[in-house]
Amino acid sequence: MVKSVYIHIPFCQQICHYCDFTKFFYNEKLATEYIEALSNEINTNINGTKNKVNTIFIGGGTPTSLNMEQLRSLMQIIDNKFDVENCKEFTIESNPGDFDKEKIKLLRSYGVNRISLGVQVFDDAMLEELGRLHTVKDVYSTINQLQQHGFYNISIDLIYALPNQTVEQFKQSLDEAVSFGLPHYSTYALQIEPKTVFYQRHKKGKLHRPPEESEVQMYEILKNTMHQEGVNHYEISNFAKTGYESQHNLTYWNNEYYYGFGAGAHGYLAGKRTGNIRPLPAYVKEAMKTGKPILNTEEISIKEMVEEEMFLGLRKTKGINKNHFHKKFGFSYETIYKHAVSSLIQKGWLAENASNIYLTDQGMLFGNEVFEQFLLEEKDLMHVR
Repeated sequence: MVKSVYIHIPFCQQICHYCDFTKFFYNEKLATEYIEALSNEINTNINGTKNKVNTIFIGGGTPTSLNMEQLRSLMQIIDNKFDVENCKEFTIESNPGDFDKEKIKLLRSYGVNRISLGVQVFDDAMLEELGRLHTVKDVYSTINQLQQHGFYNISIDLIYALPNQTVEQFKQSLDEAVSFGLPHYSTYALQIEPKTVFYQRHKKGKLHRPPEESEVQMYEILKNTMHQEGVNHYEISNFAKTGYESQHNLTYWNNEYYYGFGAGAHGYLAGKRTGNIRPLPAYVKEAMKTGKPILNTEEISIKEMVEEEMFLGLRKTKGINKNHFHKKFGFSYETIYKHAVSSLIQKGWLAENASNIYLTDQGMLFGNEVFEQFLLEEKDLMHVR
């Protein structure tokens, strides 16, 4: 069963200096054409109406940069094809300052029940440095407005290890974030991605990031603060009050199937991963012509499925359930990973109990090095087939 739907809206009022997602400056005519193309893609690939899914996630870009008519069209497309009424979690991404009363009412009327706000940092100077349009004041007014209209399942994104950011500045930003008492926080260390403003500055030696020891200290402060606030650390970068974990993102980390629609969107269906065309004109042209604007399709081998199960599953603080792994693949993880797991436990990066294997606190700091130990050769699986 395909459990989740991801829909990409690539438009933004301004391009942030760190962002490498598929995005374009908002243009009303282009956005209208895009929604029409997106509709054709969804209708071509989804049979019938009111298909049952657990989660729907509209990401971007900035989906709420769409005008009211475009946003209503998008919501109607989704409502026609998916059983929104029985969907457990329906999320839309937005930026502080993007909402007005009419847009909030529209989203609620179509069943959206979760808002993900791109706050990033509680510091106006740093927001400007990131290329953000909103201010800290906008965060307060937006959250207040959402709660007044019945939205309480609100998540905010935070970025740390920003250019010139001190540990004390991060702590102040984090304290302000948790003062809202929200049910979910996504937190990421800044990554310098190619084809971004920050990447160009970094190459020229003009981007001054905090030292690695400060980044580690920020992460420790983050975990301790969330624990004190009763917000559970359930994935390397994500924290939630009990019952408010992102069900959509858990689809990814549990390595389950999902649809991906829109420019640059990725999907995972039985045995294959797909990636859509990224350039907007090319996406619109192909989506209108065939309804299948796919740039590439990758057949997923059993080797890759097992590797991804480990990489993604170990991102969760609960880790990987041994019985679930055995049931999914027909053999124990120990059959192929006994030595790797034993070695990582000795290093203090991995731990296990009767039911699960999981990253330790130290292991979370060395996630990529841990994941490398679970890469396989084809011959490693020959005796389990």
